[in-house]
Amino acid sequence: MHAAELRISTFHVDATPPIGSPLCNGAVKPAKEIVTPLTARGVVLLGAGEPVVLCAFDWVGISNESHDAFRAAVAAAAGTSAERVAVHTLHQHDAPGSDFATERLLAEHGLPGVYSNAEFDREVMRRLATAVKEALPKAQTVTHIGLGAGKVKKVASNRRILGPEGRVILQRQSSGGKNPAAREAPEGTVDPLVRLITFWNADKAVAALTYYATHPQSYYGQGSVNWDFVGMARELRAAALPGVACVHFDGAGGNVAAGKYNDGAKDNRPVLAQRLADGMKIAWESQTKHAITAEDVRWSVEQVAMPVRDTLDEEALLVRLKDASLKQPDRIRAGRDLTFLRRTRGGHRIPLSCLHIGPARVLHMPGELFVEYQIAAQQMRAGDFIAMAAYGDYGTGYIGTEIAYGQGGYETGIVSRVAPQVEKVLMDAMRKLLGVQ
Repeated sequence: MHAAELRISTFHVDATPPIGSPLCNGAVKPAKEIVTPLTARGVVLLGAGEPVVLCAFDWVGISNESHDAFRAAVAAAAGTSAERVAVHTLHQHDAPGSDFATERLLAEHGLPGVYSNAEFDREVMRRLATAVKEALPKAQTVTHIGLGAGKVKKVASNRRILGPEGRVILQRQSSGGKNPAAREAPEGTVDPLVRLITFWNADKAVAALTYYATHPQSYYGQGSVNWDFVGMARELRAAALPGVACVHFDGAGGNVAAGKYNDGAKDNRPVLAQRLADGMKIAWESQTKHAITAEDVRWSVEQVAMPVRDTLDEEALLVRLKDASLKQPDRIRAGRDLTFLRRTRGGHRIPLSCLHIGPARVLHMPGELFVEYQIAAQQMRAGDFIAMAAYGDYGTGYIGTEIAYGQGGYETGIVSRVAPQVEKVLMDAMRKLLGVQ
């Protein structure tokens, strides 16, 4: 008997917001010009049980109810279950974000359309579902996968610079190079490798998925919609690989950015893009091919209950949300916090998933995850090919390590909605997904 055949379909839709739409969930100026289009793109794997869908958006985040809705719509189009759909964002800031529940809550309190453009979000969801459905009959056979990795030089640096007492003494954000101290400090903990999985039909490459952990910002905030340097790097590789669907995922880059190597100057964006593209090229050239059939593919899921930060109090958040004297960003934050709090306390669990494909494993994780989780996953199966896509369900905000919550700093402040115990929850789930318990 012949082994079951693995097949792959690719899809790609426009996800560029209309002029006037909120960007970065209302944290920056609304869209006033389109510098580059934004996209949602991905692959459908067929033949290994129900289809598996992997999708990446050029958006800042897709949270809570929207994350559920997008996955459900894609699942229906692909003929699979929502558990077998992974939806991630690249976290560009000159890009929209979506959470139908938060948008509805804010509208109920006099703030409609300042957080997101829900009508546009639903239109993109329809486009995406249509594209996935139309891609299925065009599926191509996969005979091999290619696995590669390339070192990316002078892009990633840790955002949290610790002092001698083990506390954050300097935040090195995306354009932190303006500060000589941030520029001169060591890179800190990063994962310097971009990882690549290529799907081959004999000697023809069909799709290339890349994974790299960093915030994608070079400069932002003036209403100029664009896919920033990570999108530029992806497009450079797409131009070099005609006919290959290039899909990029942001790894666990919550506490990683280009700050050591970037001062926010506009000239730096193409420089950072080229450096990342160079790493992607090295990964491509170094890849090793492995014969693959559908029997070599498996999908596993762990549903986790995220521990809620003890600073989130429903009554206090509701007071802030209703207080028209507060600044709009503060009321938006209260709405986002309240949505996550109610959803989590209502029993919602977030799915973590793992694609097992030949000798490779890809973990799909939520939130603005610290890079230590990615490094830990690789250490759990030392010597194996382990990639990670973070920025799945964005409702959590930042997800630090347990020790980080006692170190101070931006990421473990009010922008994190989860408690320090989150580390044990996620590490335990990762071990199960990777089969190392």
